[in-house]
Amino acid sequence: MLNHSHFSIKKQIYDRIAYLGTASKAELLDYFSITSSSMTRILEDMLVQKRIVVSGLGTSTGGRKPILFQTNPDYGYLLGLEISRISSSLGLFDLHLNPLSSVRWEMDRSLTPELLVKLVINETNKMLGNHHIAQEQILGMGIGAVGPLDPKKGIILQPEHFPSADWNNVPICTLLEKGLKIPAKLDNGANTALLAEHWALRNEACEHMLYVHAGVSIRSSIMSEGQILRGAADTEGAIGQMIIHAGGRRLRDKGNYGSLEAYVSVPSLEERAQFQLKLGRESSLSSIPPECITFSSLVKALEQKDPLVRELFTETASYLGIGIANLINTVHPEYVILGGALINADPIVYDTATQIAKKNIYHYPHYNPIFSTGVYREDGVVTGAALQILQNWDK
Repeated sequence: MLNHSHFSIKKQIYDRIAYLGTASKAELLDYFSITSSSMTRILEDMLVQKRIVVSGLGTSTGGRKPILFQTNPDYGYLLGLEISRISSSLGLFDLHLNPLSSVRWEMDRSLTPELLVKLVINETNKMLGNHHIAQEQILGMGIGAVGPLDPKKGIILQPEHFPSADWNNVPICTLLEKGLKIPAKLDNGANTALLAEHWALRNEACEHMLYVHAGVSIRSSIMSEGQILRGAADTEGAIGQMIIHAGGRRLRDKGNYGSLEAYVSVPSLEERAQFQLKLGRESSLSSIPPECITFSSLVKALEQKDPLVRELFTETASYLGIGIANLINTVHPEYVILGGALINADPIVYDTATQIAKKNIYHYPHYNPIFSTGVYREDGVVTGAALQILQNWDK
């Protein structure tokens, strides 16, 4: 039984119903240390306010069938925004996290913070109009972005590798709050993706999870006992600086020598492909000037079973597996979820990375975490961004 203050009890009961999907009064009384009459009063209040609804009757255990309650998905709505280096996306959700509308923008040099904010405001207004939703029904906008960040101040600090050079010290929450007149909350995209995946697995009572995002950089998030681990500094991208080859290569003259991101990232893959083509290696890309090779062209060549490109992706995935094993051996998760542009490029990346990771896990197969590409996949960041608004909503 949980002991909760009266101040937060209604919120806690709402959250418990949302977590379970449906719940009877008896199930709630088993969880909360309050009287039956207090529980009845709180449930009646929330029914009158339409924050919860009766969803049906449960299974009888000898007496009358119990009334089942669930949260009202249409009581309010949530917005989620992902800001990443390759693409950014906006989603509108009901309170059951069902997606109602979404839009994605490819990030290029023209997509400055000012332009993205303008696009987000315009698209939000379109979505609300299409679904006949009043602005006051929006509980807020959650933002999952590339770090480093100052989440408390709602500022994107100095992220690297953005196509536009203007993404430095951007007060993204203030800009969107002024434009949309709703609260906004910022967190790292890896954290919001892990929040979404934990929510999706809530029926399995999974409390220890690791999320690794492999794309333009390597990002990670760790959950222990159901809580995101947050250190003294914003270190979402620190996994990329894990040294896996002492004295090895360095990515673009920055970071550690022999770091994981120097072997596992989109820029690293592009550099190595360009180098091999300059050496004269045979490839379906040989007709393209090496300096013009991009990640998208490499993905197309991989789809066409190009041997050189397949070799490069397999090598990248092997190093990724080493990095994942190092993290697993440190934090011992139950679930390991892999995402990002590299993982989504082709099954060979996920398959190779997980195979190498398993071979380097201490005490494997006695300790055997579950690997997955996640339930939400590329929508994990934006879904988790919306979820953080729901979890922090003062009900």
